[in-house]
Amino acid sequence: MTTATDNGLGVLDGSQLRLLRAIDSVFLRLAEGWDAPEFRYPFLMRCKNLDTFDYYDNFPHLGLAATRLDPPRLGAHLAESSRPVDRMPTEVMEPTAFALPSAACYSVYVDLAGSTLPAEGAMRTTVGTCFRNEDHYQGLQRLLGFSMREIVCVGPEDTAKNHLLRAKDAVTALLAELGLDYKLEVATDPFFDKNSGKAKMQRLFPVKEEFVVNGLAIGSVNYHRNFFGERCSIQAGDDTAHTSCLAFGLERWVYALTDRFGSAAAALAAVESLS
Repeated sequence: MTTATDNGLGVLDGSQLRLLRAIDSVFLRLAEGWDAPEFRYPFLMRCKNLDTFDYYDNFPHLGLAATRLDPPRLGAHLAESSRPVDRMPTEVMEPTAFALPSAACYSVYVDLAGSTLPAEGAMRTTVGTCFRNEDHYQGLQRLLGFSMREIVCVGPEDTAKNHLLRAKDAVTALLAELGLDYKLEVATDPFFDKNSGKAKMQRLFPVKEEFVVNGLAIGSVNYHRNFFGERCSIQAGDDTAHTSCLAFGLERWVYALTDRFGSAAAALAAVESLS
């Protein structure tokens, strides 16, 4: 059973958590097969790093910050407030340098900033708790904070593109094996100005495609061209690195699999039977 409030705070019970871990293990096996070592990054990011990516221009609606409360002002507020306190006013908050990221891959690019990779590039995988300030929430389908597994390629253009091609093949095969009907839908990427040359290139090579099951996007493949390579000064050999990633929303997979098999326990059995 899942409980969730209207502010996007959901709870996974034991069977759902086992299912989440099992499907994530499937994604980890993909990463291992592609020589993508696993990294764990901090839950927070610096605002200035996100601003390097024009994040606040492109995703103003998703932005969330992690701020320190000022003890004296907090104490004064509590003394004057009815309890329990359901909201903290801005008056008790300090300016913050930290943000709650909405995607897991941003930390990969920041971590590699200023580096020169081998000519063949590098692979990494990570899972992170991501946060999105949505206009509405709906159970496991749309959460304020959720788990995102990403398998990221940073390297030459052809290598980054080929990562997406094999990723699409792998996910397509997985969805078929699990009997999940899906659509592969092209989505927009706000990192590129719709009037720019890069945006026009999207029509030739889409930068974002989503795996959609019953109207719910449970994963995506994303090609950023050399955007993050330029912003973070990452080289692959003598050239600016291109980046691409395969991303999964783990709670959304729990929801989709439970809906497909009728229960989390039955879905777990199906996942554990995968070859």
